[in-house]
Amino acid sequence: MSYDDVEIEDMDWNEGLGAYTYPCPCGDLFQITMAELKIGEEIARCPSCSLYITVVYNPEDFMETKTKSQKVPMKAPDKPQPAAISVA
Repeated sequence: MSYDDVEIEDMDWNEGLGAYTYPCPCGDLFQITMAELKIGEEIARCPSCSLYITVVYNPEDFMETKTKSQKVPMKAPDKPQPAAISVA
């Protein structure tokens, strides 16, 4: 059983760790990485003790919308462009 349920908005982003963190009662920090969130993980663990928390968030907010193989279609011009006409 999880020690607590914590909203992602109540966690802090730690650039050095590359993870969202939340204070653990043992004095360390619960941690969950962006990569874990992107795959739907919801458990943030403390590296110093056996406690863990359930992170409450919307997984869709962290899913990647495009992969590298997908290309963004070019937008069609708003108005017709003049065509070059050659006179022979």
